[in-house]
Amino acid sequence: MMWKQKIVSPEEMLAKIEPGMSIFLGTGMAEPRTLVRHLMESTQFNLQDLELIQLVSLGDAVAIDERYARKFRLKTFFSGWIASDAISQGRVDLIPSRFSRVPWLFKSGVISIDVAFIQVSPPDENGYAYMAGASVERQAMEMAKIVVGEINSQIPRTMGDTLVNMDDFHYLVEATEPPYYVGRWPLQDVYLKIAENVASCIQDGNCISYGIGPLYEALAKTLATKKNLGIHSPFFTDALMDLVKSGAVTNRYKGVFRGKSCASYVIGTKELMDWLDLNPLVEFQPQDIVMDPRTIGLNDNMVALFPARKVDLTGDIALHTGKGNVTAGPGNVQELFWGAALSKNGRTIFALPSRNRKGQPNILLSLDKYPFQFTNRESMDRVVTEYGVANLMGKTLRERAQALIEIAHPDDRPELIRQAKEARMIYADQIYFAESGHLYPDKIACSHKFRDNLTVRFRAIKPSDEEEMRRLFYRFSDQAVYYRYFSPIKTMPHRKMQEYVNVDYRKTMSIVALIDESGVEKIIGEARYVRTPEDPFADTAFIVDEQYQGMGISTYLFNLLIRAARERGIAGLKADVLENNRAMLKVYEKAIYPVQTVLSGGVYKITIPFNAA
Repeated sequence: MMWKQKIVSPEEMLAKIEPGMSIFLGTGMAEPRTLVRHLMESTQFNLQDLELIQLVSLGDAVAIDERYARKFRLKTFFSGWIASDAISQGRVDLIPSRFSRVPWLFKSGVISIDVAFIQVSPPDENGYAYMAGASVERQAMEMAKIVVGEINSQIPRTMGDTLVNMDDFHYLVEATEPPYYVGRWPLQDVYLKIAENVASCIQDGNCISYGIGPLYEALAKTLATKKNLGIHSPFFTDALMDLVKSGAVTNRYKGVFRGKSCASYVIGTKELMDWLDLNPLVEFQPQDIVMDPRTIGLNDNMVALFPARKVDLTGDIALHTGKGNVTAGPGNVQELFWGAALSKNGRTIFALPSRNRKGQPNILLSLDKYPFQFTNRESMDRVVTEYGVANLMGKTLRERAQALIEIAHPDDRPELIRQAKEARMIYADQIYFAESGHLYPDKIACSHKFRDNLTVRFRAIKPSDEEEMRRLFYRFSDQAVYYRYFSPIKTMPHRKMQEYVNVDYRKTMSIVALIDESGVEKIIGEARYVRTPEDPFADTAFIVDEQYQGMGISTYLFNLLIRAARERGIAGLKADVLENNRAMLKVYEKAIYPVQTVLSGGVYKITIPFNAA
């Protein structure tokens, strides 16, 4: 209990500070609010011309208005949350840096630390306590001339590289302020829809990064049905707590810190703090470990998830700025981005609403007028809005533009088409049905696991599927083409194919089957019906890549087509099938409705009335 002799009042401790000193402060729950509050309120003459160094200024304890200009100047590594406006006004200094490099900046002395204010739990009988944060606290303690521990009984005892001994402190102060709590974001319908689309890109066993804000709050709901997810993230939040509690997170397949969710910061509510207390499921490690791209890359199937502010038709991203933003700074994005790039089968996903709160488009022709850009179009994987997923990997600029237009707000698409044509980013003769955005049947989207653990996703066809459908056509044998089109078609040029993929969903339904092949969508099958005003029955046809035939994909496609037809008031389906096309006949015979067949001239005339069941 010798450590108790080190306990002093905040005023006594602050009397040890000398003008011009640099003082390190923890971030989030690790912010020593009692010491900071007394520092703000004290009139002691020695507290002048100080430097306060904090990774991210989250809390309300550090006042950054002009009243304190003579007392201190805040230096931070992140411009978001509350510091953004103060930085632009010259009242706070921003230190641009990769997050994983900050500990080295302290160790090397590039950034000097004279005093470290560290928040810790009450020590045990052996004098050991837990730090409230692991980001760079230990490095700050090692470099500081004066190390001060603020003992707070309300912080959790977190697992990982967080254990310290009271011998490591020169002075101790007992906390009178509660930890800094951050409330939860309300769930918004638009973010729930975005999160559903993001979840469609996440596979069982993926390792994901996490952040703060409405996107991540919604993802806690939509990812809850996944299995064996891993967590490697700078932040641990209430939403992540919910995801772990759901059973979706096991960290079973992680390459580093296996069995543990790994993070550096804790930001959230009192409920989260209570849950984290001595919780062995979460491992807190320093920033130079958690955010090192090489460490991130040790996790296979790493998916880095980011919120975006704007995206242009080439795939360039404008990141969020201003108060409330803490997860999408260039340093943070860069390291997670490259960590995912180093990961085997790693992916990156940027997500955003199609419009901002003012109703203005978030998908634009160009981002020339926007700050905080992240321009790495060569390595972009996916962009997601509430209207779908744009897969950019391996796509030409023309294909990218088309895919991004399709996930813009439907009312913004005609103008984007016009601008893209004018800029020669898409074909000058590109077909566009103005009503297609509002008519797109997104509820058809689903997935199913077939033989050999093959997961196939299904959705309605889009204009951006032109190239994939073209590739599918050229993979067919001459016999398959003849069975499908009743003629020996040899070519499928742009003019024909774009007419095929641009459909009026009121008259035509086309459902494609897709697989993920090395992170790229590949169409392996398609089923469609076409109806005419004078006929209550719709003509049908479908085809599946010969490599994937015999697995039940055709039958699944056909059942989806039947469901779509019934929901749209169609009386039944019909088809013409060549007599020797036995595989196709078997698919129609498996229909859940009675099948009527008439053989004429080597062709079976098939009708399937829905009211005959």
